Amino acid sequence: MDYLESLRVFRAVVEARSFTRAADMLGLTTPIVSRSISGLERRLGSRLFNRTTRQVSLTEAAEHFYEGCARILDDLEALEADASAQTREPSGVLRLVAHTTATVNRLVPLISTFKRRHPRVSLHVTLTERPVDLVADGYDLGIVLPFMLSTDTVVTRLLERMTFVIVATPEYLKRHSRPAHPAELSGHMFVALSPEFRKPQLTFRIGAEDLVIPFRYDIASNNAVFNREMVLEGFGIGVLPAPLAQSELASGRLVTLLDEFEVVDPSVDLRIAYNTRALLPAKVKAFVEHAAEFFADLSAAEASSPDLKSRQ
Repeated sequence: MDYLESLRVFRAVVEARSFTRAADMLGLTTPIVSRSISGLERRLGSRLFNRTTRQVSLTEAAEHFYEGCARILDDLEALEADASAQTREPSGVLRLVAHTTATVNRLVPLISTFKRRHPRVSLHVTLTERPVDLVADGYDLGIVLPFMLSTDTVVTRLLERMTFVIVATPEYLKRHSRPAHPAELSGHMFVALSPEFRKPQLTFRIGAEDLVIPFRYDIASNNAVFNREMVLEGFGIGVLPAPLAQSELASGRLVTLLDEFEVVDPSVDLRIAYNTRALLPAKVKAFVEHAAEFFADLSAAEASSPDLKSRQ
């Protein structure tokens, strides 16, 4: 029997004033209780009980030892109860990192609905577009694009497959001929994502063959929102995540190009990532489940949207 269990046995004997009753309380046999107390006495080098055939009484050493023992066991039980509650009831601080532009239209409604559902959880949110290590950087969760994960020791779950759309402004198309075939894109300027994030090219499937169109560009950045604004300023054609262009497409400020042609690898996965653990804290489990529900509802709503269908 380990030391902690022997303390629990000691406390039970003191409060029951009987080895036999203590054994009954703990679901043990009387000889086991007796051996546990004997082992504790040897460890402490002091006699704890005066035993007779009729009663058990505490020595002076036992009276002093009991006060501290009871306090420690009570504190330990409180800690265990708190830790157990953490795995059942969402609470505490949740540290979340998210890709800035991929979640720009998603993060506020996602977090606000989660917070209303789980008010005892506090959120510390970091927005970035660089690779992250959830463990080393101290995050509980990440809403990330695949390139952001610098380690494969995390669990990921698909939230959304974000399709890219080829867009331009009507004003740009008045100044330049509207491309009717992917090959005609080579004559246009693009606002591109930085090459380290995505190759500056598009691949179309034409019949049984792939046609690769490299971008000509004067402006490139690692931020899709910046790229969208530069496209709106008329500096070229953009390849943007569809959610980032929804309102501009709906208002007519942007129009899509070459919708009738199949693009190879036309999307990027937005995933939720968390550390591999057998028992997830309740706050992490609750957020993962909420995010999955949120994005499933979002996908269903967008699939039934007349405006979205008309652009597909």
